[in-house]
Amino acid sequence: MVARLATMNDDLAGHCAELLCDARILTEPDPAGGTERGDVELEFVHPLIATAVYNSIPPGVCTAMHGVAAQIITELGRGAAEAARHLLKVHPDDDEELVEQLREAAREHLAVGAPDAARRCLERALEEPPRPEVHAHVLYELGCATLLTNPAVTIDQLQSALGMRGLDVDDRVDAVVRLSQALLHNDQLEEAVRTVEAEAARHEAGPVRMRLQAFQFMWEGIHGETVSPARSRRLAELASTCAGRDNAERALLILRGFDAMTHGESADVVIELCDRALVNGRLAPGLGWTDPEWGMELLMMLGSAYAYADRLDRAESLFAEARRVYTTAGWRGGHLSLANAFLGLAYRRQGRLRDAESTLREGLVLAERVGRRLPLYWSSTCGLVDTLLARGRVEEAWSVAEQYGFAPPYPSTIVLPDIRSVRGRLLLAVGRTEEGVNELEAAEKTAGSRGGHNPVLAPWSIDLAKALAGQDPARAAQLAADARRQAERFGTDTAIGEALRCAAALETGQRAVQLAARAVTYLEASPCQYEHAAARVEYGIAARSIAELNRGLDLARACGAEGLVTQAREVLETGRGLH
Repeated sequence: MVARLATMNDDLAGHCAELLCDARILTEPDPAGGTERGDVELEFVHPLIATAVYNSIPPGVCTAMHGVAAQIITELGRGAAEAARHLLKVHPDDDEELVEQLREAAREHLAVGAPDAARRCLERALEEPPRPEVHAHVLYELGCATLLTNPAVTIDQLQSALGMRGLDVDDRVDAVVRLSQALLHNDQLEEAVRTVEAEAARHEAGPVRMRLQAFQFMWEGIHGETVSPARSRRLAELASTCAGRDNAERALLILRGFDAMTHGESADVVIELCDRALVNGRLAPGLGWTDPEWGMELLMMLGSAYAYADRLDRAESLFAEARRVYTTAGWRGGHLSLANAFLGLAYRRQGRLRDAESTLREGLVLAERVGRRLPLYWSSTCGLVDTLLARGRVEEAWSVAEQYGFAPPYPSTIVLPDIRSVRGRLLLAVGRTEEGVNELEAAEKTAGSRGGHNPVLAPWSIDLAKALAGQDPARAAQLAADARRQAERFGTDTAIGEALRCAAALETGQRAVQLAARAVTYLEASPCQYEHAAARVEYGIAARSIAELNRGLDLARACGAEGLVTQAREVLETGRGLH
């Protein structure tokens, strides 16, 4: 290849290679390799030598040689991605073939998980420039390559593509969907909803329109402030006709299951809807984490519905698969950040607090590269603060909140865990009681506007009841009663156990002991082991039982709940009244 590039015959090229090896400029071929010198891939002894040689070539000659090198690589069938290294260095010259080569190279780069290399190829293709009928396609492909690495740039690229002629119906619909995703992750949720709604109105009833309507329901369903009960009814009616025959129906079943979970409907209904969206217990073909038609958001909703319906085994499996797939594919931006954030959520719900903390910290590092204050950034921050509070590290939780701006204004999307509940609990933990109560009451108003809530997903009512117990016991009792009613409606062991823990905290004497014992019974059957540990410690304190305190202490240690460990130890060391 080098001989062809330098227009040398084989004999002269071999002689030059020997001279360069003798001068220790190129590596000496390995005699044990058993190959002829012409088949050996020589390398420079040191990168600095390679750079010096490259820089010594006059610019005009260097550019021309890059063009020849790309041609040689193409003729030898080495692939568009390898040729693109040279094509990127060629001067723009209105070359249609070069544009197509760069587009092909971008596809090869994306296939092996190199979105940054794909972006460089497509940006260079735009400089050529492409023909008018191809220009929109290049912009669309560029938007796909940058989707969750720089949402604001992606929005500009896709809007430009949609404003040009050239995209066929399928590509146009896909571009609209990806534009709405970028708008969502850039915290422009209302515009994301309008984008898919307007495109849906352009199509007759059928699979294309159903896909767009599903995305509209999806974006409306994760609105952080208001989702009308009427919208939930429309979704329920539409999902009732779906049996999971295709991915459009499966998507609607997932959306209905997530909606039912957020509003605290029966967990059995939630699980049944989500299970119907799977094929033999697995994601259907075309609904994978890197499949472009439906995107990752739908699967995050599926895993979240399982997580809060006490099916943490399925939630962990889904989110662990997401992290593995994105890591393997080389997707290091928002996709991997969210995969870590939601896997951290599953670990937190399981009571694996050490694993949750490390995973959420990794997600936060990745989220910062995409941009602060964006929705995916809030997911990692909120989850980390919640996990640190569960571990009993209140000062560190407050420090993280201060460092990463965990305070209003909040994003327009739902954040899991519930952002106002976590912020309210944090404020109460650091002694800013009035601010904490105000935050939890704001969460109460949001839940009212949405037509109900899940007391496990958004435990503001439980935290607010405990905070008001001293100053307004009547209201605290009403909040606890409401939480218990909602928990029994949802029906999971975790929900009922947490409501009973709250009720026990508001009582005294034998009544408190009885409620605490019932809370332990439910939470022992729950997959949420931190909550079980907390209930054990509380029951041990109420019943003055050394055995129960020791069981709670062992559970707290296993979870990594240092605050609970300290609390149990202090009571055991005091020893007064224990039996």
